Amino acid sequence: MCNMNIPTITNLDTALRIYYSNSELDNKSIIELFGQRISSATISKLKKVVKDEMSRQNIMSYGLNRINTALAYETWGIDVVDLEKRRKKLKDLNLQ
Repeated sequence: MCNMNIPTITNLDTALRIYYSNSELDNKSIIELFGQRISSATISKLKKVVKDEMSRQNIMSYGLNRINTALAYETWGIDVVDLEKRRKKLKDLNLQ
């Protein structure tokens, strides 16, 4: 997990869809994950911490401006298993 403040995700469904449908994230998917109000500077910082971790773990990227999705979620502290449990609970309670 990184030492910077991570923005709040927009919603559970969006976070899960992005996680499962993208092997790598670009700026557009990061904006979709965290919302339109995220600044380009924040996007750069978020990507930098993941790129640093990718370098440490020797994980390559398909594009210069892309980052590994699974590692990004892990680095940013987004727990996919927890999101899935929360989504299921909301559905069970008919709140979604």
